[in-house]
Amino acid sequence: MVRQIGADTAYVIIGFPIALAGLIVTFPLFALGVGTLVTVIGLPIMVAALIVARGFADLERLRLPAVTHRAAPRPRYRHAREGSGFWRRVFASLRDGQGWLDLMHAFFGWIVNTVSFVFTVTWWAVALGGLTSAIWARYIPDGANDQDLNDLLGLPDRLSDRVGLYTVLGAFFLITLPLVVRITAVIRAQFARALLTGIAEVQNRISGLEQQRDSAVSAEATALRRLERDIHDGPQQRLVRLAMDLGRARQQLEINPEAARATIDEALGQTRETLDELRALSRGIAPPILADRGLPSALAALASRSTVPVALSVPEDLGRLAPILENTAYFLVAEALTNLAKHSQAQAGAVYLGRAEGRLTVAILDDGIGGAHLSKGHGLTGLADRVRAAGGTLHVTSPAGGPTEIRAELPCE
Repeated sequence: MVRQIGADTAYVIIGFPIALAGLIVTFPLFALGVGTLVTVIGLPIMVAALIVARGFADLERLRLPAVTHRAAPRPRYRHAREGSGFWRRVFASLRDGQGWLDLMHAFFGWIVNTVSFVFTVTWWAVALGGLTSAIWARYIPDGANDQDLNDLLGLPDRLSDRVGLYTVLGAFFLITLPLVVRITAVIRAQFARALLTGIAEVQNRISGLEQQRDSAVSAEATALRRLERDIHDGPQQRLVRLAMDLGRARQQLEINPEAARATIDEALGQTRETLDELRALSRGIAPPILADRGLPSALAALASRSTVPVALSVPEDLGRLAPILENTAYFLVAEALTNLAKHSQAQAGAVYLGRAEGRLTVAILDDGIGGAHLSKGHGLTGLADRVRAAGGTLHVTSPAGGPTEIRAELPCE
């Protein structure tokens, strides 16, 4: 609390001269530009005012996190294309909405900052002055003997009574100091944040949605390519050989029945292997158990089929989730367990699901040799795209020698 009081106080007190400087510099410059609009130099002067206001806005964005405890993103300002002429660059700056918001902050921010400054300084002054009134009353001559002045201010006649009153006031202001200073700093910071980061947050949100869309497209394309490759390299080749074996067996039926019987037995073996491969490939498609019984049952089925012993921890009250969350969590665990069995050389693994504060956590751990990462060209890259498409994040911790942890955080309202 003490650290926060210091940060809030510094933010308000230092912000007061900065706000005044912003007003003193930008307002005359902008007024000069408006006054000279009838000439060609008016527009460049206005652009200069916008650029100066941008500098003060950038300084304010650097100071905001100390109070709001949130990043203050810098918006993307409008710029003319490279190689554009002078006037095209001028008009590009004038069409930038964030530049005008920066100018409004420079024009009106000092009002909010002045109010915050007055409250902050007053509370500090009364708190410190009141609590130390006994000291300065002893060493500073009493100049409040004017009876009329005491009556006007409603102060006691005796010095000791006045010291007692000052001490009580100082204690009250000290007790309320954290609340008052915090409120004034937050009001000042929220005013600045609304003007200086609102567009940036919208831009970041749009960018995040675009990345999420691209990740969804990339994940779907990767899954389709993988399924197509696996079908071509596995079941399709076996089916071709099965057709050839059955054709040969038909020719052998009349000539050599024993050879035909052997060929048919071999074809039956090929059929079983093809079915096994198709079952393995179907794990990349949401199984009926996921839609019918939910994520816990589907994960339990995955864990039971794993060739490596896997412990499963799922909250009893997890309930049904949005289909995209259940599918994403299922495919993440399915792919992670496949990699665990094929590459990790692990003796045991674990799958953990947790839901808290609007987030679904999915973690897969093993005691293998490690070395898993999200670099392009590895199987986990497709998982990262799938998790990002659901609005989540994927983290992989897998040092050489192990252990490995794959953890996804998914939004879950």
